[in-house]
Amino acid sequence: MNNKTLPNKTLINKLKNGEAFAFTYLVDKFHQKLYVYADSLINDPIISEDIVQNVFIKVWERRSHLKEEFSIQSYLYKLVYNEFIDHYRKHKHVIPLEKKHIDTLLFITSDDNSSYIEQLNEMVKVEIQQLPSKCKNIFLLSKKNGLTNNEISELLGISLKTVEYHITKSFYIIRKNLDLKMRCILFLIYHIAFNY
Repeated sequence: MNNKTLPNKTLINKLKNGEAFAFTYLVDKFHQKLYVYADSLINDPIISEDIVQNVFIKVWERRSHLKEEFSIQSYLYKLVYNEFIDHYRKHKHVIPLEKKHIDTLLFITSDDNSSYIEQLNEMVKVEIQQLPSKCKNIFLLSKKNGLTNNEISELLGISLKTVEYHITKSFYIIRKNLDLKMRCILFLIYHIAFNY
């Protein structure tokens, strides 16, 4: 896949036509952003990844219903939000305060506020670069290159449990280091949301 940027309308038309490279482009361009957004909602890396995968599957299955005037970015964020709500309702009733938090997060990830997601994305990238070398290598093979744990195990000549350990450790380190920053950001979001 080259680095050519597809305009929104072109991307939607190619998806509607069932062009596989357009779907690959969509995943490459939005996976990390959607993952960061999902994880900011649910605070669970495994469920966040499941949510994002479900979203991409739904986009492909419903591609014939896409409209040229759609903002594909806003559409993807709304699908993530809907997947999160579906999951959340199965496990816990959404109280008004939590709904306000969720609605605020959805608002700041709209097209007009996409800089927030970019900021989160950059923060995650910085934390990844600061991981211990072995953790970073395995984490990038998994999350950037898309290798399965078994493929990484074979490639590096290490056990599957070692791969799983380093990926789990990476998530733990990233979350721990971002936790304070995220709390500060969410405090500001709450402050803005409840004063307007």
